[in-house]
Amino acid sequence: MSRIIGVEQSLSNVEEALKAQGYEVLQLRHEEDAKKCDACVITGQDKNVMGISDPVMAGPVIDANGLSADEVIQRVDKFFN
Repeated sequence: MSRIIGVEQSLSNVEEALKAQGYEVLQLRHEEDAKKCDACVITGQDKNVMGISDPVMAGPVIDANGLSADEVIQRVDKFFN
């Protein structure tokens, strides 16, 4: 089963890297999008902009601020492997 990872729109490099690793990626545009995801990757610029700081999903929320795409993938992999 493929994991669905929500990614903020401005993180296109992370989105492409996750797809290359076999993850299904969904761009986060609304709070409803996060509810469909197993994990979310956000920029950390405004952690509540999507309402994700509220418990709308059970999976991890990864703050990509200051991380490379590879470091984000390592964190995502850590949660699911």
